[in-house]
Amino acid sequence: MVTAWIPHYCGPVAKPLDPEMFDPLCPSELMPIRVGDKWAGMIIQCLEDGPRRFSELRVPLRNITPKVLTKSLRTLERDAFIVRTIHAGPSRQVQYELTSLGRSLLELLDAARAWAETHLEELIDAREAAIARASRTS
Repeated sequence: MVTAWIPHYCGPVAKPLDPEMFDPLCPSELMPIRVGDKWAGMIIQCLEDGPRRFSELRVPLRNITPKVLTKSLRTLERDAFIVRTIHAGPSRQVQYELTSLGRSLLELLDAARAWAETHLEELIDAREAAIARASRTS
């Protein structure tokens, strides 16, 4: 794990994440590609504009339990897509930030999202047809 200690860090403050940045009806499982686990793409998108604390990530990712979010962050860190930095000081803060490798995924994820949006109806129809076939054979 890559972790850095920075005493009394006081860097620039990023604009708060929009609690509604992810459409609750967005079927992320219909994405044609997946990086990491189910939540990795959304976490990467949350980190696009700069470092974020765990509590900041929880705002738009409120449907993820803290345990699952922690596991996803650790996986992204293990795979060198993000770096976890501990800022020492009166109130110890941990921030997560995209690495250059993680940042290189943004364009790919944007393209995959655009493709899924273009083909959303077809994807939903195919999924529903497969579910209907499976229920008839059971």
